[in-house]
Amino acid sequence: MLISVAIPVRNGGRLLLELADAVAGQSLPQGVSCEVVACDSGSRDGSAEALRARGVEVFAIASEAFSHGGTRNLLMRRTRGELVAFLTQDAVPADAGWLRRLIAAFELAPDVALAFGPYIARDDASPMVRRELAAWFAMLAPDGAPRIDRLAAGDRSLPAGSLYGARGYFTDANGCIARAAWERVPFRNVAYAEDHLLAHDMLRAGFAKVFVPAAIVLHSHDYSPLQWIRRSFDEARALRDVYRLEDLGDLRRLARGVRGSVAADMRDAGGRQAAGAGVLADPMLLARSLTHHGARALGTALGARATQLPDGIARRLSLERRD
Repeated sequence: MLISVAIPVRNGGRLLLELADAVAGQSLPQGVSCEVVACDSGSRDGSAEALRARGVEVFAIASEAFSHGGTRNLLMRRTRGELVAFLTQDAVPADAGWLRRLIAAFELAPDVALAFGPYIARDDASPMVRRELAAWFAMLAPDGAPRIDRLAAGDRSLPAGSLYGARGYFTDANGCIARAAWERVPFRNVAYAEDHLLAHDMLRAGFAKVFVPAAIVLHSHDYSPLQWIRRSFDEARALRDVYRLEDLGDLRRLARGVRGSVAADMRDAGGRQAAGAGVLADPMLLARSLTHHGARALGTALGARATQLPDGIARRLSLERRD
């Protein structure tokens, strides 16, 4: 059996090389081999050459040809494995069992088309980012066991909003796809949220997806407040487009969310201090938390109203420079 690992790349830097080394060190079941294929879209930092030196197959596209959905379809076509595991260039497998655990998910049921695992924050991540990631993925599987989601035949025409949350969630920053299912249901050629849309299309086609809590990667971002505004702008615009959420940008709802998130950060920090972590030694934690969640709320409010903004403003707000 051949398994593929597929990576979209552009100026991946040090973390990309850590990723490549971690993938090379995976412990696979007997009889299973692995190929690693990367699509480079205009790197100028030597990423492509460094990957090739590690035995990775690298092909190139122009930077303007990149799209999240279309490039992943291209990677699917260039790989050969029965299963194709996707990573982003800064998502590093946490241990040598990562790929083996993703593979095992496809043995849980014959209709499994997608499997994915959680992210954990890097050591240098902020307390806010660390807590957010831990809380989200813990919610997906509170008992720590793999979670299987599928839609009954009568639910496959439900509106997209009904899939918001755990049931419709999938990430291709740490996810695996069965080739036979992808041949029927490819990625949509979209600029953002291609993984959410793939999950919805797969579920509506009668396939199942599995969350594997033990298939962990190190993956977190610590942006500046302005970058968080822009990142949240992109996320909110994508969620609006995918789920048709009418109240996504409601200001009172967002304010309640900021208050709740700040309170959760402070509770989490208190727990860590009680456990000896010393997080509250930073007297600026409250201000940092308010700034972080306030920036995210502002970006969400703007992203939910992207279609109402003057021409060109949306592109300048977008972290990915989307029109």
